[in-house]
Amino acid sequence: MIDLHYWTTPNGHKITLFLEEAGLAYNVHPVNIGKNEQFEPAFLKISPNNRIPAIVDTAPADGGAPISLFESGAILLYLAEKTGLFIAQDLRGREETLQWLFWQMGGLGPMAGQNHHFNAFAPEKIPYAMKRYIDETARLYGVLDKRLADREFVAGNDYSIADMAIYPWIVPYERQSQDLNSFPNLKRWFDSVKARPATVRAYAWTDKINPPKA
Repeated sequence: MIDLHYWTTPNGHKITLFLEEAGLAYNVHPVNIGKNEQFEPAFLKISPNNRIPAIVDTAPADGGAPISLFESGAILLYLAEKTGLFIAQDLRGREETLQWLFWQMGGLGPMAGQNHHFNAFAPEKIPYAMKRYIDETARLYGVLDKRLADREFVAGNDYSIADMAIYPWIVPYERQSQDLNSFPNLKRWFDSVKARPATVRAYAWTDKINPPKA
């Protein structure tokens, strides 16, 4: 059983995508970051960086004590290794998956996150910062569009944790001032992932615990 400490952010959605695709049993423990629940002592024991998501695997593969993990990329890799799913088993395929997972963690996520902050949430509008992060997000979209020109999924022809890591950061493309029609390969991939039944189930958690306000 996986205990998932979660909120409905792009990083949170990564983990529900995997759990739904893999059919793993899991319990959701909402951590409402709007109410600063990420600073609760019990959560900090699992995620010392006070960020969601985090998991506790109560039945790790070695049969030992429960394992807790934070950082969404580390959690995806752990779950892929635990199940043998959504990561290639050969050396080259595995490295293809990992480099695009880390591309999201080190590039797309931070840049799109700053885009969200300066364009939607910052109390002061700073044109330089707004333009910088819109442009960098567009550059990264272009990298991904080129990557997807000759393959179905990011790491090749098989759906993987790289796709799961990247997709939630493309979902808010309008907030990022991006037009998917400008990136046809990316749009084709995005629509394909969006239509997967596991994606639909994963995103249903939003309506359950954090429905959009009127």
